Amino acid sequence: MSIIKSIRRRLSQLRHTSASSTCNQQNKIQEKKLLILDLDETLVHHSESFATSYALSFTMEGSTYYFNLRPYAREFLERVSQLFDVVVFTANRKPYADPVVDFLDLEGKLIVGRYYHDSGASLCDGYVKDLRIFKIDLARVILVDNCPANFRLQKNNGIPIVSWFFDPQDEELSKLVPFLEKLAAADDVRPSIAERFIRR
Repeated sequence: MSIIKSIRRRLSQLRHTSASSTCNQQNKIQEKKLLILDLDETLVHHSESFATSYALSFTMEGSTYYFNLRPYAREFLERVSQLFDVVVFTANRKPYADPVVDFLDLEGKLIVGRYYHDSGASLCDGYVKDLRIFKIDLARVILVDNCPANFRLQKNNGIPIVSWFFDPQDEELSKLVPFLEKLAAADDVRPSIAERFIRR
């Protein structure tokens, strides 16, 4: 009888531990902020001219595209995916973007969403990435983009990054990590972004 009671107690403990673990994981997911990353000239660069050195190539609509990854792109994604829910938001179309994102995230574990040209908005002064489409408190949303005009509707959610083309010594992504770590712990990302980039 004592053995049966012992087994029952152990099963009860395991159920409690499992439930607590599941709850903690859900809380962690809910606590994560949203990090939105631009694609071209932020994470990768492409050329339609033949390149002798490239990481990825594919043909679409009769044109061949040759891609290289920005230095530290995968290491950057590995780190920020631990801190944020990471999505890619590109001004390009899905057939172009998907092979590139697949290549960046080979196991499909780092990037949780993809948004394409048709998710943006065309205003009288050009294309813009309106972050309200995510329907999340903007205190918890960050966009990293090499084109500041893309986040002009929510400028204090946007982090500009220098456009990357071919410089193998580029370190902009790795330099950005400490600031993103700070933002991950902030109640509201906007004051820190505004202060860093002297915005009013």
